[in-house]
Amino acid sequence: MEWMDNMKNVIIGTAGHIDHGKTTLIRALTGRQTDRLKEEKERGISIELGFTYFDLPSGKRAGIIDVPGHEKFIRNMLAGATGIDVVMLVVAADEGVMPQTKEHLHILNLLGIKKGLVVITKASLVDDDWLKLIKEDIKENIKDTFLEDSEIILVDSIKKQGIDKLVDTLDKLTESIDEKNELETARLPVDRVFTISGFGTVVTGTLIAGKLTTGDEIRAFPGDVIGRIRNIQVHGKDSENAFGGQRVAINISGIKKSDIKRGDIISKPNSMEPTMMIDVKLRLLKDSKRIIENRTRLRLYIGSSEILCRVILLDKEKITPGEECYAQLRLEESTVAKPKDKFIIRFYSPMTTIGGGEVIDANPPKRKRFSEETIDELKLKEKGDTKEVVEKIILDKSKKAPSIKDISLLTVMSEEKVREEVEKLSQEGRIYAFELLKDIHTMHVSYFNEVSSKIEKDLGEFHKNNTLKPGMLKEEIRSKYFKDIKPKLGDVIINKMSEVGNVKIINENIALKDFEVKLTDVQKSIEKDIEKIYIDGKLDVPKKDEIISKLNYNKKDLDDVYKLMLDSGILIKMKEDTILHKDTINECKDTLIEYLKEKGSVKAGEFRDLLKTNRKLSIIILEYFDENKITKRLDDKRVMFK
Repeated sequence: MEWMDNMKNVIIGTAGHIDHGKTTLIRALTGRQTDRLKEEKERGISIELGFTYFDLPSGKRAGIIDVPGHEKFIRNMLAGATGIDVVMLVVAADEGVMPQTKEHLHILNLLGIKKGLVVITKASLVDDDWLKLIKEDIKENIKDTFLEDSEIILVDSIKKQGIDKLVDTLDKLTESIDEKNELETARLPVDRVFTISGFGTVVTGTLIAGKLTTGDEIRAFPGDVIGRIRNIQVHGKDSENAFGGQRVAINISGIKKSDIKRGDIISKPNSMEPTMMIDVKLRLLKDSKRIIENRTRLRLYIGSSEILCRVILLDKEKITPGEECYAQLRLEESTVAKPKDKFIIRFYSPMTTIGGGEVIDANPPKRKRFSEETIDELKLKEKGDTKEVVEKIILDKSKKAPSIKDISLLTVMSEEKVREEVEKLSQEGRIYAFELLKDIHTMHVSYFNEVSSKIEKDLGEFHKNNTLKPGMLKEEIRSKYFKDIKPKLGDVIINKMSEVGNVKIINENIALKDFEVKLTDVQKSIEKDIEKIYIDGKLDVPKKDEIISKLNYNKKDLDDVYKLMLDSGILIKMKEDTILHKDTINECKDTLIEYLKEKGSVKAGEFRDLLKTNRKLSIIILEYFDENKITKRLDDKRVMFK
């Protein structure tokens, strides 16, 4: 329903110990039951995530997630916590703070949840003195967490006492929540996947960023299967679009249920790059009973996925409770992530939550421990200044001249945001931006200058040893310095070097700007005699061997000068060893263009008559003009290229 598109969307989550009344509280708020499974209803506990919604007095639609409280279902709790804006920590008045209450609080704190409150349920079951003790215990446990100064609200969900106050408080808490940016890369961590007869594959999750639209092509990362969105439901109602901050179910065509699993990320194709390593800032809980040593095997919870990994500590030998460090997590299966994503780590066995942190680089190289350069790089990326992050990636990847799309993949920023930062960096003179085939490629100025210096040094040596050559071949420069990029892009970069640097381009050769070929008097005479033969002969010139045999000079000098004339573009070699003077070619071009302006097109026979030559030569010249984009062939005719 499109009326929901413009509403501010917020996600409210519950957390707390088993049987502390979270599901009953949600039913009191919304009038809906979130336990879906028969097993849940029989046992009276939440195993899977429950979802529903209600409208706040201000008009905001609040999706509400009932996460399970039992320790065995902690993974589901983590899946539900992704995307939560406001959390209700639920504590039953008759039991108070319990072990899972503390663990959930730690997890929410590590995941960077900023807003929340505490709800004491079953308040009518205990007396005031007991309630006072419970409140004191809660205040002690929420010290140094995001809930430290939050309200504590008493409710009785069955009698609906305190519910109105709770709703008003939630409404106030959601007033300052940031709007989700729909231009960001859309990301939907999958927490459920199933099939519906007649419809096919359905996935659910919280759209944590961006926008999805019916008909969009999507990919289930880290897999490589592509599908298309057939239908979208937001809070159980059909909608054309889904926006960040909404609970979403999408029906996908083209992807089987077996191709998607919980923990996958639904996003646009080519928007992210799967990885087996992530660089992180890792924090160990103050009350952790364990330390983390290098290469410890851990369970990583990120988005809605659980992955086994080894932790490589980059700046410490070990981390003890309350400490933090830079680390690289080497995963046992691939995933996708974005800088600033929060994660949780649990010990491999026994499975206890011991810490968490934030992703710094989602597609890093393999890191060495205690590298000063690595630590400096991670400190910069941790600061999160998008312009600096983009600049660092361009610097690191300049060898490959990364495109806007490449940088977007590495940062999971939208291409629009990357383009904006690239423009700023280009205007500030920190990078060069090269346009090729409607794409923008980048290179850091420091790398560009470094390569330019190396090329200039090579050219100096080349000129010293090849005094009669106009310069090094472009192909030689490209293969040595730009082998990781396409030849056309290499040419664009070389052209830039000729604009801002100390080199010049002569046809297919590159030379230092102040280099000039210096001929001896004899060589100058040879050049003059050869050029006269070609100018006088126009389209009827003898073959090279005939010309050289007629001239009474040293054979080596003749060969050297002839080669120089070809390299410098005085003579132009076309197909089948046809060589003409550049002025003759230009005359043919002028004749052709004048004819095309009048007639619009020309056939080979007509061009032959214009030049008063044979058909074979006229076709060779036309094909040369085709290659140089002066003309374009349409069936048996040529027209102007543009």
